Amino acid sequence: MQALWPVPIDVQRCPDAEAINPVLVRALRAIRAMDTAAESSNFYASNDDLISRLQLPEFAVLLNFMAGAVQHLAKQSNLEAWPSGKLMMDLQFVGCWFQIQNGHAFHDVHTHGNCSWSGVYYLQIDSSAQRRKHQVLGELNGVTRFYGPYTQFQAGAYMDMGNAYLQRNSIDIQPEPGMLVIFPSFLAHKAMAYEGDNDRIIISFNAQINARTGNLIHPYAAT
Repeated sequence: MQALWPVPIDVQRCPDAEAINPVLVRALRAIRAMDTAAESSNFYASNDDLISRLQLPEFAVLLNFMAGAVQHLAKQSNLEAWPSGKLMMDLQFVGCWFQIQNGHAFHDVHTHGNCSWSGVYYLQIDSSAQRRKHQVLGELNGVTRFYGPYTQFQAGAYMDMGNAYLQRNSIDIQPEPGMLVIFPSFLAHKAMAYEGDNDRIIISFNAQINARTGNLIHPYAAT
């Protein structure tokens, strides 16, 4: 028996969150305030050039933490796939941006392109206990929902106890300030509607990992 094509998701907590998060929250609010094209709404998404725009030591600390977490997860996920021997790898953030939401705003189901790994870091959000008290949103207030890669094939599919392992087709992650979630870029996900005393503020990224000698592992078959 083989469990093929796993979907690894990793949750880490930044040890420096208490020191860096308040500084980054103020910086991101300032960027939004200076964006003359931004609409006055309950949802804001920046461009994906945050790395070139935000030159703060606190942001450098966060980037180093995120890069190390991605490297670790990629290595663990590819233990049986990467060629044996020493490999020289380069990790590159090919996009980094932030979002601010409140007032029942949400980010609908989507995936990320041009990368192998993506991640979301939670800078600010109400506590889970406080969020759950919301009379309308309840348990789902501000969570990040991930959908199984087989979800698109389940509509109208036959279900019995034999494929019960497929029938839980989503998982909800309760955000906490300082939490980082890393996931494969193909994995569909959604930021559920949120309303709270504090804005829900996140930093997201896309990352590529390339071998300096090239990424071809399995030779093309002759036809």
